[in-house]
Amino acid sequence: MQDGLRRTAVALLDAEIPFALVGGYAAWARGAPEPSHDADFAIAEEDVDRAKGALAAAGLDVQEPAENWLFKAYHHGQLVDVLFRMVGEPVTHEQLARAEELEVLAVRMPVLPATDIISAKMRVLGEHYCDFTWLLPMARALREQIDWDRVREETAGQPYAQAFLFLVDELGLTGHGGGRLQAAPGRSGPGEE
Repeated sequence: MQDGLRRTAVALLDAEIPFALVGGYAAWARGAPEPSHDADFAIAEEDVDRAKGALAAAGLDVQEPAENWLFKAYHHGQLVDVLFRMVGEPVTHEQLARAEELEVLAVRMPVLPATDIISAKMRVLGEHYCDFTWLLPMARALREQIDWDRVREETAGQPYAQAFLFLVDELGLTGHGGGRLQAAPGRSGPGEE
C-alpha cells in the first residue's frame, strides 16, 4: 500500500489538485497503528475528473465502483480510495485547508488533523458497522492531538459514537469523566491500582 500511497500523493501534488491524506494512513502518519487495507485520500468533487486523469497518467489503474462517493485506484494490487464525500457530506475546501503538511513515507503531503480523522471514523459507526477494535488503538495513540469537545459536538445524537466516547472517557483518554464505573468486587476500576 505504501507505494500506491506515495504515487497517488505525488500525482495529486504534481497536478496541483488540493487533497488530504485521510483515514487510517492519516492516523498512522500522526502516530496510530499502521492500517492493512488501503490508503484514503480526500478531494473536492469538482476535482474528480482531473484527479482520475492525474492518477491514470501516473500509472495507476483507475476504477469507478458502484458507490457514488469515491473512486478507486490500484497500483500493483495496492488499493487507494479517493473520496469526494465523507460521512455522507461533500468534501469541502475548508476541510482540505485544515490539513497539515507532514512527511509521510518520504513525501510531504497534507494530512487531515487528528480531530477530523477520529470524528469521521466515529460518525460512520452504526448498527451494521460498530467495531471498536481498530478505533480504540487509534484514539489511544492520537488522544493528545484530538479536540474531544469538538468531537462531542460533531457526534451529538449518534448513539454508537456516544458509546465509544463513554468508553474512551472511562479509560481516561479524553480528560473527561473517567472512573464513573464501579469496579467488581476484588477488581480495580479505571485508574486504580
